[in-house]
Amino acid sequence: MYTLLKKEIRTFLSSLIGYIVICVFLLLLGLFMWVLQMDSNVLDNGFASIDPLFAIGPWVFLFLIPAITMRSFSDEKKTGTIELLLTRPLTDLQIILAKYFAGLTLVVFSLVPTFIYYYTVQRLSLPPGIDAGGTWGSYIGLLFLAGSFVSIGIFASSVTENQVVSFIIAVFLCFTFYIGFEYLSKMPFLSGVDNLILWLGINDHYISMSRGVLDTRDMIYFISVIALFVTLTKMVLERRKW
Repeated sequence: MYTLLKKEIRTFLSSLIGYIVICVFLLLLGLFMWVLQMDSNVLDNGFASIDPLFAIGPWVFLFLIPAITMRSFSDEKKTGTIELLLTRPLTDLQIILAKYFAGLTLVVFSLVPTFIYYYTVQRLSLPPGIDAGGTWGSYIGLLFLAGSFVSIGIFASSVTENQVVSFIIAVFLCFTFYIGFEYLSKMPFLSGVDNLILWLGINDHYISMSRGVLDTRDMIYFISVIALFVTLTKMVLERRKW
């Protein structure tokens, strides 16, 4: 599994996709946080905070993570190497986890440079400076959200051999789980179960964690979403053996 994980990471970093994803992520965040005259501009809002990063990050990940994961299984199917991969002395779960953690690693690589934003705001602000505890809690929340998106992207890639179709499916599912349930909960005919529907969406739990509050219920929710889509991916792979 570890060998496959390293291979997947090398594949990402040896192609332009990995670097494009990281550069686009940092460029978009940089524009919204430091350049464009918007409410998200750190220099204009007068507060020692990088909260705009955690507000904009999920929307950027909504498109960039499907771009990372769209090749995971769809490319293997298209080239016919999926059969060779499944004959290796690895279980289906190990193959899925190797691809999952490779995608998540690339996301972590894209987040690491944003620590410069934290350092910059800390240096520019007056004492007591930025809320370190809340900021690190928000980073953990963003990482959990990214992990959920990666698992959704891996599943979308497993159901088709077309990368574009995989990308579209992943974006649709990520959007639905991130904000779709929130819109659905506002429907008048669902007013009796609106809180339950809202709880099913990622955004409700992400907002809670982005405040710096690490509630075990939110963490269990994210882990459950990841486990759900990893299991669904495993079921798709097992179906090829029938």
